[in-house]
Amino acid sequence: MNILLADDDSAYRQRLARALTARGHCVTQAVDGAEALEMLGDHEIEAAILDLKMPQQNGLEVLRSILIFRPGLRVLIHTGYGSIASAMEAVRLGACDYCIKPTDIEKLLDSLATKTTSPAPEIELPTPSLERVEWEHIHRVIADCHGNISEAARVLGLHRRSLQRKLQKYPPQR
Repeated sequence: MNILLADDDSAYRQRLARALTARGHCVTQAVDGAEALEMLGDHEIEAAILDLKMPQQNGLEVLRSILIFRPGLRVLIHTGYGSIASAMEAVRLGACDYCIKPTDIEKLLDSLATKTTSPAPEIELPTPSLERVEWEHIHRVIADCHGNISEAARVLGLHRRSLQRKLQKYPPQR
């Protein structure tokens, strides 16, 4: 399978490309969304793995563009910043799967190889609680700040101690 791999983390992208190549796939690498779209036109691509957070265009924007030009292409969103909202948006836009890094290489390949014969049935998902959404947002900001609680508190507009108290609570699952 000819796979387009777009990820701005060069070390991770190269490791994943080596693993895919070792399993007999041809991998075209892109460092960002713009380069991925260029390579889509230049190469015979059968599937794509896109990072969610990339400079200029994020993975969802690239997914939209790809599916306009190549509607049948299998696209998988792969991210270290997973959330329920972004997963639902990716699948709604047409991604074949949404995986959180690090993911087993076999799971990635299974997701890309699986062909759906009929549209997935609509699943009624419960609306997440405000506490759950807040908890996910706080953890995404902390990840963006590389685990620095003081910096995350500044970005969120909270006192550091208030943020630490919020981190001690677990939100309800609904």
